[in-house]
Amino acid sequence: MKNVGESLQTDHATGERSTRNRVARSILDHGPSTVADLAGRLGLTQAAVRRHLDALASENVVEPREQRVYGARTRGRPAKVFALTDCGRDAFDQSYDTLAVDALGWIERSAGGGAAGEAAVAAFARDRIEAQGGSYRAAVEAAAPEERAEALARALSADGYAATARSAPVGEQLCQHHCPVAHAAEKYPQLCEAETEFFSRLLGTHVQRLATIAHGDGVCTTFIPRGSPPGGTASTTTPASASKAGRNPA
Repeated sequence: MKNVGESLQTDHATGERSTRNRVARSILDHGPSTVADLAGRLGLTQAAVRRHLDALASENVVEPREQRVYGARTRGRPAKVFALTDCGRDAFDQSYDTLAVDALGWIERSAGGGAAGEAAVAAFARDRIEAQGGSYRAAVEAAAPEERAEALARALSADGYAATARSAPVGEQLCQHHCPVAHAAEKYPQLCEAETEFFSRLLGTHVQRLATIAHGDGVCTTFIPRGSPPGGTASTTTPASASKAGRNPA
């Protein structure tokens, strides 16, 4: 039987692990974050956050990065942010990625490989997002034009993408802080391309994928230009910005 001292040590270790998990989850939900960001969101001191980040980094769950800046860079050195590693993302429900990669590989081989195989995977990716996107379409169509990006972010979050929408110069940025198929998309960028094309049709404007988790960025970022026509539809021709989605053109 444990004595009181051992019980207290166990409770303390359990509490530490719980807080550490909250730190990792906050990075998953909000993307690469500074120590100050995490402290503010979690109600912790910055010293406590640094301690937990050091522990998570030693476990290869998070890693420090230089903060990416879109648009005009301000004076001074960019703040250091902490992002989840591939190992850290694996801890959050990505165990089925191997099955997805195997299935896509089978589709590619069954079509004969090469260009035909790539086209077959692309066709699957487009069909998949169309089938999955019914709730996204309903959410966007029910929203006012100026709230469509936010409505899409909420619908994506319901599917596990931890998405947010924020204002950006001459438009908005749709950020997906989690990607359940990141490893599969790393090998098969058609998944990202099909998703970007779907967003373009759904929002009625040519969107641009700036960054993807599948290619090493801390968050999938899609730029949505301001002034897209309410209820409009984008051209059926795939825009150049979408054709590079998933290949990290930024």
